[in-house]
Amino acid sequence: MKAYKALSLIQLVLLWSGAAFTQDPVKVDPQHYKVVLENTSVRVLRISYAPGAKSVMHQHPESIAIPLSDSKVRFHMAGGKSEENSMASESAIYSPAGTHSPENIGAGPVDAILVEFKSPKPGTATLPPARDNLT
Repeated sequence: MKAYKALSLIQLVLLWSGAAFTQDPVKVDPQHYKVVLENTSVRVLRISYAPGAKSVMHQHPESIAIPLSDSKVRFHMAGGKSEENSMASESAIYSPAGTHSPENIGAGPVDAILVEFKSPKPGTATLPPARDNLT
């Protein structure tokens, strides 16, 4: 019986830890991530980090980031590695789906727009039935 309880506890811990690595940034870090627009094809997020601010581990699908200011970010990856990126204002940066925890290591704020793609394969997105504000 003890072995059964221990096995159940291990399964529960693994389930929770797996869920922690696949968290939606808007849900686990609403201080830094806000939804600007969402439809069946994309979700557009506004990202804001003060100097020195960190996020929790979360996941994004394939996406394009557009920094609104020059910034420097350290991305801590789920596997324990990290990488630093300097992002030029108003550039566009493609990112494959992945899990990370960003940290603003620059002197100024990180302000960016992130366009997350919802389709499983590029070029297969379904167009929304209505397009508000589009003439």
